[in-house]
Amino acid sequence: MNIKTFISGPIDANNYLLTDNNEAVLIDCSEVKPELLNALDGLKLKYILLTHGHFDHVLGVNGMREKTGAKVLFNKADVERMEESANIMETFGVSGIATPKADDFIKDGDILKFGNTEIKVIGTPGHTEGGVCYLIGDKLFSGDTLFKNSVGRTDLPGGDFAKLSKSIKNNLFNLEENTTVYPGHGPTTSIGYEKQYNELV
Repeated sequence: MNIKTFISGPIDANNYLLTDNNEAVLIDCSEVKPELLNALDGLKLKYILLTHGHFDHVLGVNGMREKTGAKVLFNKADVERMEESANIMETFGVSGIATPKADDFIKDGDILKFGNTEIKVIGTPGHTEGGVCYLIGDKLFSGDTLFKNSVGRTDLPGGDFAKLSKSIKNNLFNLEENTTVYPGHGPTTSIGYEKQYNELV
């Protein structure tokens, strides 16, 4: 499996393009970037997997689905956050964006496949009600749940710090310490590093 990172959207979110054989998956979609479309040349984008429903991670979803035919998947508990996203986008000067809709909903414990790769869905409510992470072997795509030396904010609608802390401690910190963490913003880190140095959990 190959991983390419695209920093996109108004708040520099990390979008991750994963490829295996002739299939691909995109984790979060903040923008339809020409570089991203070029990277998809000759590949079938099977899924657009969303970690949560905040606008800065979903701004490009509708455009990317139209161009690729990929199925959009997210947790049903974040439907309300998705509905809010269009209104919030207008404050950044982006109007006329329809609410991203799911082709299917995912939940904790689900297993998705593309190419020869399996993706495990890990429910991590706290940043939003329906926040999820995606685990592929020793690689964790954590969205805005866990950052290097930090965690996702919980002062927005749907946020709950107690739930976020529990999600991280119970659902992420029990992973192997050498698991690389690919967050929704900022640099990569590891589970072992965060267990030792993250003072916010």
